[in-house]
Amino acid sequence: MDTRLLLISHASTAAQRAGRFPADDPLDARGLAEAQAARTRLEIADDADAFVSPAACTRETAAALGLAASVDAGLADMNYGAWQGRRLADLAAKAPQDLAAWARDPDAAPHGGESFSQLVKRVGEWLDALNGAKDRAPNHALDVIAVTHAPVLRAAIVHALGASPAVFPRIEIAPLSMIELRRSSRGWTWWPASH
Repeated sequence: MDTRLLLISHASTAAQRAGRFPADDPLDARGLAEAQAARTRLEIADDADAFVSPAACTRETAAALGLAASVDAGLADMNYGAWQGRRLADLAAKAPQDLAAWARDPDAAPHGGESFSQLVKRVGEWLDALNGAKDRAPNHALDVIAVTHAPVLRAAIVHALGASPAVFPRIEIAPLSMIELRRSSRGWTWWPASH
């Protein structure tokens, strides 16, 4: 059975706008308003299976989009280890070599965290294990929606294209962006999202 997957990055958080690494931040009033406004522009199928990262910002985004989504740990944000909750500017001042290595080397990870390569592997395993929970007609594609984090969308693109994790930092994903991936007999492909 073919699968059509729409991945949506969560609405912006105050921590993002302050340049902080995430720390399970909820949406603030601005992020919630952005998510509610996006509900009208994003084309979301009513009968799609919906999943969400365990993080507060993704669960709140999914609710604002009108999705009754199941929490799936495979959609969790990148693990930033000791950098969780810290400002990027502070790290650039205190640990510039570590930050530079992390930005250049897909196998480098924050202390106690996850590298880009590890994230791509984890997300690829989630994608490849994805299957429908609903009964479908034999020729009916499975529609799945997942609300998650920008790094997870980037990792999904890298996996779908079979690209090196080294391209990871060259992919930009804004809050409330949507990408479409499709799986068929030839594997995953990246499609322009229609919205």
